[in-house]
Amino acid sequence: MPYGPVGDFDLNGKIVLITGGGSGIHLELGKLVLADGAKVLIADQNLTPEAEEFVKANSGTVIFQKCNVAKWAELKNLIKVSEEKFGDVPDVYVAGAGVFEPPWSNFWDDNEDERYACIEINVNHPLKLTRIAMTALLSKNKKGVVAIMASITGYTGTYSAPMYCTTKHALIGFTRSIGDADRLEGVKVVTIAPGIVKTPLWHSRPDIMARYGYSDEIAMPAIDVAKGYMKIIKEGKYPGGTIFETSLAGERTIDSPWFIAPPGYDPNNPVEGTGVPQEALDRSYQPIIDTLKAERGTGMTVL
Repeated sequence: MPYGPVGDFDLNGKIVLITGGGSGIHLELGKLVLADGAKVLIADQNLTPEAEEFVKANSGTVIFQKCNVAKWAELKNLIKVSEEKFGDVPDVYVAGAGVFEPPWSNFWDDNEDERYACIEINVNHPLKLTRIAMTALLSKNKKGVVAIMASITGYTGTYSAPMYCTTKHALIGFTRSIGDADRLEGVKVVTIAPGIVKTPLWHSRPDIMARYGYSDEIAMPAIDVAKGYMKIIKEGKYPGGTIFETSLAGERTIDSPWFIAPPGYDPNNPVEGTGVPQEALDRSYQPIIDTLKAERGTGMTVL
């Protein structure tokens, strides 16, 4: 029996977990969800002075937990913190933390020995947070939303920042793939894909601003991206799998497929085409449904 879809999602009385909430877009989002009646758990490495004041001024409804999102134990600990401070697991999980071609992890400098830290932060963290969210929500029989920060570069690209663009492509592919969790499990996974935004990601790195031709005139305010987040989190017209683009040019959803239609499945000639028949999809889904059924309603968030 399907447990979804999530539909319209009122944030009043809900708990919202935001990674990367210590500055920029995700600090603005924290302010908006608080104004909507939610409690806010900010997970970040550090807080800007503005974020420190936000937490201080809203003690009891906004809390900060230091977190390195590349460490899964610290991500899992956020659920424990939410239960201890707010009495329940979060209802909304925003995977906002990310990096843009830092000198310590990028494709061209090639200065890492074992793995790309950028991919740990930009890709593995949102994927793992989504799985943590599903386990936590199902254990309490709650519907919920996972909202992921991608980028317009997730369906374009640039030679000078191939790793960053790759990470955002991955998030869009993941969101597309897990869209059915909305209908089947009542966990809606959506992604926002902004253009250039006025954030510390740019302003803290003058070298990057100069290299990529950044100026405030071509960048949108962080609050506008936060407002886009609010739409895809709260409004049922944005189902699981939605990619929501926002930029100075306006807003739109990026419908799949892009640019060309994929060949369809022809039961009379199955060698041709890449479509998958429904009965094959049903078979492939069943082990997942069984796994999640075992996690549902346990009341225990064993992560």
